[in-house]
Amino acid sequence: MGSKTKRVRRKIRFGHIHADDVDFAGALTAIAELADNKDGGFVVTPNVDHVCLAEERKDLVAAYQQASLSLADGMPLLWLAKAMRCPLPEKISGSDLLVPLCRQASARGHGIYLLGGTPDVGQSAARALVAACPGLKIVGMDSPPLGFEKDPVQNAQVIAKIRTASPHIVLVALGCPKQELWMADNVSAFAPAVALGIGASLDFLAGKVRRAPQWMSKSGLEWAYRLVQEPKRMAGRYLVRDRAIVRIAWRMLRMPAAKRIYFA
Repeated sequence: MGSKTKRVRRKIRFGHIHADDVDFAGALTAIAELADNKDGGFVVTPNVDHVCLAEERKDLVAAYQQASLSLADGMPLLWLAKAMRCPLPEKISGSDLLVPLCRQASARGHGIYLLGGTPDVGQSAARALVAACPGLKIVGMDSPPLGFEKDPVQNAQVIAKIRTASPHIVLVALGCPKQELWMADNVSAFAPAVALGIGASLDFLAGKVRRAPQWMSKSGLEWAYRLVQEPKRMAGRYLVRDRAIVRIAWRMLRMPAAKRIYFA
């Protein structure tokens, strides 16, 4: 096993969870270090929905507290951080990180494992990643049935497949909060690999779901694009639950400046 020294980072609070003060290049470097050192751990990518969901999910808050790295995914969080006078350098979504991360993995000889999605999505995403990242080693993939994480036998089978494949990095596409809770609950089991929660990124790569245009993403309107694409599935999230961000932002802005930031 590699060094277990933990890097201390500046963390910005968003309600009950946080994001690390790190830029895109720094995120890639941090993940490479975790993989090289075989320290295990996992990476989360908070957005507005995660912040709102954490208001009612103590288990999600606990998962975030365990995370090795937390990357702000969404312009609204960057705007709120700036309003709180503790700006973050840039938006780092799992979907934007995926191809650069795999190119880095290819260059460093890191094996990648895909977990989640349907078998056809996983295979299509794998082909897209290999095409974009020549030399990439995808050492395995698994599309476990819904609810596998609640069944000790099925979950043990999923873990056994990962351990047999011996990846450096596990890309976990189970959606929030399932992927965050699964990574936190199983972090010691899939070690020494490092896991990264990537949400719908495999669907994007496979062409099953279209990503918002870049101008919408930079304008903080990616949620609107997803809502138009999948109104039945996304309406409850974006139009009901995520309205809580207004209340959370007001609470954060009233908080003493010293409490908006901590180091860990």
